Amino acid sequence: MSDITEIEARIRAALDRIAAAAESTPSQEQGESPQSGAELEELRAALEAERAANESLEARVAAIQEKQEANVAGLKRRVDELMQQLSDAEKDSQKLRAANGQLTESLAALRGANEQNVGEPFLINRSMMAELEALRAARAAEKRELDTVLTALEGVIGEAE
Repeated sequence: MSDITEIEARIRAALDRIAAAAESTPSQEQGESPQSGAELEELRAALEAERAANESLEARVAAIQEKQEANVAGLKRRVDELMQQLSDAEKDSQKLRAANGQLTESLAALRGANEQNVGEPFLINRSMMAELEALRAARAAEKRELDTVLTALEGVIGEAE
């Protein structure tokens, strides 16, 4: 990008020099010699060539800027998607930690009841519910991971096509 800017600046400087030279040469109406008229025509031709080159470079710069803006927009969109996935994964992770903590407490209470030979149906039911919640949270976390992998694969497949 800096190369294009540098070239554009050089072209503008050359155009300014040519314009200044064209303005400083006397016109044919003031008794200009044929040789200086040829020089003037050469300078005008060079000026037109430089203007054409400048227009071409400006078009290229505009195209590059459009492409860059499209790339930046795509990257911003991708970052937003990844941030959402990260947020969802964090929520799943918190649920999983809570469910595992609850499961640990229930199992400790159930072990204590079994050590005392007191089969407490409430503790068994609570442990089963905690285990079920832990399994659901683990499934949700695994689903989130699979969704992330699928999203990445869709992006790669889309780029390949």
